[in-house]
Amino acid sequence: MKSQVSLPVRQLGRTDMRITRVGFGSWAVGGDWAVGWGSQDDRDSIAAIRRAVALGVNWIDTAAIYGLGHSEEVVAAALATIPRSQRPYIFTKCGLIPDQADRAASPKMVGDPASLRREVDDSLRRLNVERIDLYQMHWPAKDGTPLELYWQTLLDLKKAGKVGAVGLSNHNADQLTRAEALGHVDTLQPPFSAIKRDVAAAELPWCEQHETGVIVYSPMQAGLLSGSFSVDRAASLPANDWRSRNAEFTGDALRRNLVVADAMRDIAEQHRTTVAAVAVAWTLAWSGVTGAIVGARKPAQVDGWIAAATLYLTESDMAFIGAAIERSGAGSGPHQPK
Repeated sequence: MKSQVSLPVRQLGRTDMRITRVGFGSWAVGGDWAVGWGSQDDRDSIAAIRRAVALGVNWIDTAAIYGLGHSEEVVAAALATIPRSQRPYIFTKCGLIPDQADRAASPKMVGDPASLRREVDDSLRRLNVERIDLYQMHWPAKDGTPLELYWQTLLDLKKAGKVGAVGLSNHNADQLTRAEALGHVDTLQPPFSAIKRDVAAAELPWCEQHETGVIVYSPMQAGLLSGSFSVDRAASLPANDWRSRNAEFTGDALRRNLVVADAMRDIAEQHRTTVAAVAVAWTLAWSGVTGAIVGARKPAQVDGWIAAATLYLTESDMAFIGAAIERSGAGSGPHQPK
């Protein structure tokens, strides 16, 4: 994998992939659906992805459910003009099945092996690739399929060469242990930010002990820690933006969260960088975290967080932010690394 700019990389677990500390997140580029971020212009999405790759980002995270397959199609369109030798790694996810008759309906969490095998073929077609670099189960199944059965299916897809590595997203330490008994869990993709910190208690230590790579999502807590959020902006979110229905974006919770963002603004000024970069770098300062997934809907948003790829927060920075977290009562989980 080559890129126009060289950024620091870390080995992703035991895999042969060395990934940049930040990756491009393609949730929002899927457009309008049950858990979408509102309407999105594909031209902006493609420009944002190409901007991230031009700046050295060497992996893209997407999922079959984002925009009911549209996110994967947009990723393929963005990479179509880039020589294959210079394209970033592509990570995608399975296990969420939409209601094709109702885009606003919540997807079903399905682990049926036949469904997963269909899904990987559909993703390969939409992404226009012969192999997916990392394939992850998006959520624990709720259709009665045991974890052992859907995890074995992913291991079989890896053995067949359809995917290069396999991982779990939104699974806890007990579930990781059950999966590891069948075959190595290459990666975990959990939510992690200075507001949502719960995985730091058990899952991050588990992954470090088992050499499982960790790529965290929502490091800016869906924009709350971007430095550009406010009470007024939260109140003006459109109805088709899932954040308008989320408790973290209203009332006392919102005000507590913005206290943490303000503390990050002080650190950003010291480092002469953006609040967004500090929020992402905060997650990367935790032992066990390999990389952070950061979304963008336009190229300018990539420019706002790309500095996180080379930003290393000090112990005093982490202590300052940790004190603000504790003082505000925002979120849950450990306040700072031990």
